[in-house]
Amino acid sequence: MTLDAVSSAVGADVETGLTDVEAHARLERDGQNRMTRRRGKSVGRRLLDQFVQPLIVILIVAAGVSAALGDAVDALVIGAVVLINGLIGFFQEHRAEQAIAALDALVITEATVIRDGKRRRLASEELVVGDVVVLQPGDSVPADLRLSRLRDLQVDEAALTGESVPAVKALAELPASVGVGDRSNMAFAGTAVTFGSATGVVVATGDRTETGRIARLIASATEIATPLTRRIAALSKLLLWIILGVSGALFVFETLRGAELTRTFNAAVALAVGAIPEGLPAAVTVLLAVGVSNMAKRRALIRRLPAVETLGSTTVICSDKTGTLTENQMTVTRLWTLSGDFELSGAGYDPAGEVKLDGELVTTPESVPTFARALRCGALCNDTQLVRSHGEVKVEGDPTEAALLVAAEKAALPELDTWRRLDAIPFASEQMYMATLNVRGDDTPFVFVKGSSEALLARCVDAERRGERVPLDRELIEARVEAMGALGLRVLCLAYRSLARDRLAREDVQALTFLGLVGMIDPPRPAAASAVATCLGAGIRVKMITGDHAVTASAIAAQIGLQGERTPSGALRAVTGSELAVLAGDGEPRGEFGAATDRALDRVGQTAEDVAVFARVAPEQKLLLVRALQRRGHVVAMTGDGVNDAPALEQADIGVAMGKGGTDVARGASAMILTDDDFATIGAAVEEGRGVYDNLVKFITWTLPTNGGEGLVLLAAVVTGAALPILPVQILWVNMATAVFLGISLVFEPKEPNLMNRPPRDVNEPILSRSLGLRTLLVSVLIASAAFGLFEWVERQGSDRLDEARTIAVNTIVVIEVAYLFACRSLRVPLWRLGWFSNPWVWIGSGAMLLAQLLFTYAPFMNRLFHTAPIALHWWLYFTAAGALVFGVVELKKLSGRRRAATGASAA
Repeated sequence: MTLDAVSSAVGADVETGLTDVEAHARLERDGQNRMTRRRGKSVGRRLLDQFVQPLIVILIVAAGVSAALGDAVDALVIGAVVLINGLIGFFQEHRAEQAIAALDALVITEATVIRDGKRRRLASEELVVGDVVVLQPGDSVPADLRLSRLRDLQVDEAALTGESVPAVKALAELPASVGVGDRSNMAFAGTAVTFGSATGVVVATGDRTETGRIARLIASATEIATPLTRRIAALSKLLLWIILGVSGALFVFETLRGAELTRTFNAAVALAVGAIPEGLPAAVTVLLAVGVSNMAKRRALIRRLPAVETLGSTTVICSDKTGTLTENQMTVTRLWTLSGDFELSGAGYDPAGEVKLDGELVTTPESVPTFARALRCGALCNDTQLVRSHGEVKVEGDPTEAALLVAAEKAALPELDTWRRLDAIPFASEQMYMATLNVRGDDTPFVFVKGSSEALLARCVDAERRGERVPLDRELIEARVEAMGALGLRVLCLAYRSLARDRLAREDVQALTFLGLVGMIDPPRPAAASAVATCLGAGIRVKMITGDHAVTASAIAAQIGLQGERTPSGALRAVTGSELAVLAGDGEPRGEFGAATDRALDRVGQTAEDVAVFARVAPEQKLLLVRALQRRGHVVAMTGDGVNDAPALEQADIGVAMGKGGTDVARGASAMILTDDDFATIGAAVEEGRGVYDNLVKFITWTLPTNGGEGLVLLAAVVTGAALPILPVQILWVNMATAVFLGISLVFEPKEPNLMNRPPRDVNEPILSRSLGLRTLLVSVLIASAAFGLFEWVERQGSDRLDEARTIAVNTIVVIEVAYLFACRSLRVPLWRLGWFSNPWVWIGSGAMLLAQLLFTYAPFMNRLFHTAPIALHWWLYFTAAGALVFGVVELKKLSGRRRAATGASAA
């Protein structure tokens, strides 16, 4: 459309903007300029969800049956347990929601708007269609704008299109079919102005912007179940059917035997309550919450609790390059001139570094005149500023130009501030160079030019070596450009000439003298290589997915140690976006954002298995790669920072957004946010995730024998016709008290040393392996034998000692659980190797549990509440002996298992 047509369509003057009255009317009609947030669950729904889990429903039914039978105390205790469990889960989830809302509230942007012919600053949310917005360097574009006036405008659209180079804007009218990345007459919401200035009229706000279109896609996406939620669901389902089956069979068996109905109900309720691990939901929540806290200390913020454990299951990490694996700070590493090849050390925008020529330190750049002039050319033909404050460096302008400024600082180039600029020709894509006219004092002005080698070599007539003019050897220079490019360096050409006037025209950029070639790269982060090595050692594959060029991506990948298919020359093979398009393009119908046929996904997945580097990748291809890897059974972690990354972040098993450079949309689609944007943080988070899962398995391995032992005790009583050795209310005391005092201490168990030397877990592997299942059964039988045996021994000495016998049975179970807790601190390593005191919380919890049992046994109010009675002190020796027996059996089983594993390994 022409600008006149745009003005007519939006009902506003593209020069003077709207009136305040009209703007407010449109705001009322169209709503605020913000994207509709995904509707979360209501407070009532979140609270209700805590009580509809299958195992909790059984407890609610048990409480109802107890109340119907007139046992008010048992019903109240069971109800209290259910309520406490539900409230713990609810408040944990509610706190997470509030934290996210607080973060969102901090993001408030403003825009410069022309209304009633006057400039003013407004909150971006108040913009409406027809508003005229003024853009300056550093501004975030607040809405979709049709540009009406501009000067050398460049906009960073990486968040929307994935393009790493700022887009150069123009006022041309374009065909309606042109893609988003090529709409040079538009500025899109969420992008950032890097250079120049402009004025534009708002043509779309909120959900109607290009950013809003992607956000709507995310809002409609379904959340993928994590490995933890799948495993917990499978375990809960298994326990549910076992509990219902055994309790039902018990009820039928007792009824057929002619037992009293009340006694039968009590036995069935006791069995159901005993078999349910009431502490499991709370323990899982606390365990994950502690994992979240530990990860936050390591600069990883978790937005969804199960994501903590998902990290431990990760088999592939798909990482962006820029800013995650690299510093996101362009750095000059080479400056080649005919006087020599200079190497510059240091990384990023830190001026610390050295300049060397043939291994010798260069302390005075003026001693090599051509080198000094090349540095001066790069520093003066430059519109960027470096602002250093409180140890941070802010680049106001282009990262490439920032690297040239830092190079001049490293070389201690003198008297730069004595030069002043007379005129300039800004960079334009059609000319591929920038030129400035600079002068020092009353000397002759010089034209300094930087740009692509193709553009500048055609304008050069000679070259400079050691301060003298020499003939231009074009073939030598072009060979050097190719060699530097093969190292993954971005190469700029530098040239100059004198000009005896104070104005610069395009025709003056000719008859230049070649100075040198600057090679720069965004260097890898210092910890990236070791983090990649840690991931590879843990059996996790690392893939680099970037919008950068293939040669650069391969060079960085080699430096940080990525492993994948190689080319005949030995370099890491990089598959480009165009190659991916060929693999996915089988002529069958395709949808938006990576929708592909199964055959296409299989072809892409096979390539993704073997290749570690993907370059010049479009946004929808990131989603395609994630789906292809998931189809092959991988648990995929995906990093991203742009709006265009959001669908892939949502699709991944765990999306990882950047906290510093990421967009709001990317953070909203992610499960984890890196506050330092560093890949090494992902490796640390994976280790934490594995530690969380390890401790979860330890807790379940420890707690299930309690439930199993209680169930077997009750079954033994029913089969033999004895009185119930433990009552439902006593079972709840054991289950909840041991979970709180003992089980929670396993949450703080330190990570085992070999944690990152194990391969990732199979996503289909159950929480309890076969060996742990057998151990659970063994300990359950030992607990039941000890508790039922001691109960029968006391109960047969007199019917008036029933409460005392039940108290002895309960204490037997608890003391064995204390002893078994120490054995469960590691499921593989004997306790004496682990260290008796490496987890002080186990000792604190055990002491607290034993004090609680003394109250349970000897306090009159506890006797009334839980139907217990004081016992003689010598019984505690029996409890201790039973606990020591179980501890010894489990430790011997671990030792024998390690010996069998060692024998098998030596035989292999």
